[in-house]
Amino acid sequence: MIYLDNSATTKPYPEVIDTYRIASEQFFANPSSIHQLGGRSEDLLNKSREQAAALLHVKPHEVIFTSGGTEGNNFAIKGTALGFPERGKHLITTKVEHPASLRAFEQLEKLGFEVTYLNVDRYGRVSVDDVKNALRDETLLVSIIHVNNELGTIQPIKEIGKLLKNRPKTLFHVDHVQGFTKVPLNFHEDGIDLCTISGHKIHGPKGTGILYKREGIMLSPLLAGGGQEFGFRSGTENLPAIAAVVKAMRLSTERGRNGGSSQMRMLTYHIRETLESHPRIIFNTPKEDAAPHILNMTVKGIRSEVLIHALDTQGIYVSTKSACSSKAQ
Repeated sequence: MIYLDNSATTKPYPEVIDTYRIASEQFFANPSSIHQLGGRSEDLLNKSREQAAALLHVKPHEVIFTSGGTEGNNFAIKGTALGFPERGKHLITTKVEHPASLRAFEQLEKLGFEVTYLNVDRYGRVSVDDVKNALRDETLLVSIIHVNNELGTIQPIKEIGKLLKNRPKTLFHVDHVQGFTKVPLNFHEDGIDLCTISGHKIHGPKGTGILYKREGIMLSPLLAGGGQEFGFRSGTENLPAIAAVVKAMRLSTERGRNGGSSQMRMLTYHIRETLESHPRIIFNTPKEDAAPHILNMTVKGIRSEVLIHALDTQGIYVSTKSACSSKAQ
């Protein structure tokens, strides 16, 4: 089997599965319960948060555990829009965001918000000047995907963050789902206020993720209830999944430091070098400023689903687009 669909989802590390099982068996009590077993679960939750914060180089209370990238993007976008209505109703994003972001913006438009959808170049990259020209006094949020999930294009996050640093009333959200552990970001240095991470893209369990929320930002919660996650994300914490995703974060970060990204870049380079002379193949991923793990190509004259099923018979697994919309026409 040659599995080339890791941008859709990854196979969990064995150590991650072990962590999930052990936490499920030994830390089954509710972390909010005040008895001894609840206290043990709360201790594991706190330690998991501290470990995640250390890996992200942020403060523990800036880490909000979520169910993944979709919830993280929705929480960052809607939570900002509904949490700061007095600052304005103008939002900026691009036309190449993940559906989890685009659909959230569409919902906000129905609530009276105005959204500017910026164009990109042929490689899917937004211009910093276009971001600058779109800014208004009433711009509340700029939301940009870091690594495009279909093309692998890296957006100029650092430059956009620098542009927004002198605009304290305009928050900056980054969808870091495809970039985390592969294309590093420094949340504080890059001026990022909100950042989304998904667990199942880094060999963690599905239904896990993190939203980094800079200290002092008061988002409007999506889920009301018992006030877990500092009041921002109510609901009994999925402690086994939280412990497991933090283990995946640590292992994937270590793998990246030990040459994992270089190995992926070498493999994508080898595929490109081998196939770029083929008369039917056009590569859409840029050679420069692209993530090491994504390679997008067009095969002229062959329907994508036909090609996928043909590769299936050879034990090779690829995707045509974002898995979230792969069954759409």
